[in-house]
Amino acid sequence: MDERLSLRLGELCQGVPVKIHLKELKKQSQRIEVFIVESVDLSLYIAHARIDGEERVIAEGDRRLLKRHNLLAMKRILKGVAACEIRLRQRSAYDEMVGHNHPASANTLEISLGDEPLPEWLN
Repeated sequence: MDERLSLRLGELCQGVPVKIHLKELKKQSQRIEVFIVESVDLSLYIAHARIDGEERVIAEGDRRLLKRHNLLAMKRILKGVAACEIRLRQRSAYDEMVGHNHPASANTLEISLGDEPLPEWLN
């Protein structure tokens, strides 16, 4: 591939999370730093994994994004992959709606959901 084309593709893809399939993720479980569950709507969650400093969105089955309508259901899946910290990310669109020009990360809240295994009665 031409070097200029390669650099241009890199620029276009910058900021776009790369997908990783659940099966591939299990093989790399020792390299996972943290899981990030992003709340994208009232009760819709999408999962990401940070591997070697790079955040990747998690896909399942037929390569669709790993989505759940229940946070506990998402935690069950992620705990089955690796025993590491899970963080919940919530982004507010308020600044965008009122016309402020702050960076997207300015209104992002991340809280730890811990790294403890789920209690037996939840499994």
